[in-house]
Amino acid sequence: MSAGRLLALLSLLQTPREWPGSELATRLEVSPRTVRRDVERLRDLGYPVEATMGAEGGYRLVAGAAIPPLLLDDEEAVAVAVGLRTAAGQAVQGIEEASVRALTKLERVLPSRLRHRVSALNTATVPLVTGDQQPVDPSQLTGIAGAVTNRERVRFGYLDNGGVASKRHVEPYRLVAAGRRWYLVAFDVDRDDWRVFRVDRIADVFATGARYPARELPAQDAAAFVTSKLYSLVPTYEAVVVVDLPAAAVPPHLGPVEPVDERRSRVRTVDTLPWLAFRFATAGCEFTVEEPPELIDYLRELGGRAGRATQS
Repeated sequence: MSAGRLLALLSLLQTPREWPGSELATRLEVSPRTVRRDVERLRDLGYPVEATMGAEGGYRLVAGAAIPPLLLDDEEAVAVAVGLRTAAGQAVQGIEEASVRALTKLERVLPSRLRHRVSALNTATVPLVTGDQQPVDPSQLTGIAGAVTNRERVRFGYLDNGGVASKRHVEPYRLVAAGRRWYLVAFDVDRDDWRVFRVDRIADVFATGARYPARELPAQDAAAFVTSKLYSLVPTYEAVVVVDLPAAAVPPHLGPVEPVDERRSRVRTVDTLPWLAFRFATAGCEFTVEEPPELIDYLRELGGRAGRATQS
């Protein structure tokens, strides 16, 4: 069923008159039977549509029921509420307050049946917000997003990892949200190369008005490009680890698995040393590192620190 058609139907019904089904069908370019189904759908969503019989009969909204055209079923309403609550955990200035305001507006325009469900979800959940990243100005995010949509070059100041400030002239491609950080994937015009910028280190964004042709990103997508760039900043290692679990019981996040015997499996994966150590140390089973030696040394050092931390 087309949400756009439902919106159009509701807009017509909000006009203070009765609409014959045949006229609605003509306006919406559908059959009278489809109009009847759409009217039933509006009623299911809580919109009070009355029908009168006879040659002069038709459909109309109950007097005083000029409801804003927000058409959400149960699953959609809950999805919107979850999204707003999740947004409160993002590193964007004022996003938690804005999310609460948006949820309040959502509850006011929903039919009572859905309003109670969304209100219950809002009351029962609290976002876990950590303060380990600098918040991003929402107007800066929307400004960059607008430049991405319009294919418009922008200039901004940037502070790199080493604290060195520079001026950048880029063709923004995509914004990528990763945990509580935002990244901008863009083509750096002055450096003639693709780059990734942390949005919280960007300042004084200025849209130049100059448009640019589409470029092909040297990656499957923007998220994959950010991942590859972040990994390129630290060395990664190919690890071969035997875990004391049958192949069917090995958690998928550990990596590709091959059975060794009925109770052991060999895992091959690539990652940084801290993440390799974390993944296998928290797998909930005994394991033996076959390679690389750097991972063995890292785990030995980590184990020593953990042991010393427990000494009185």
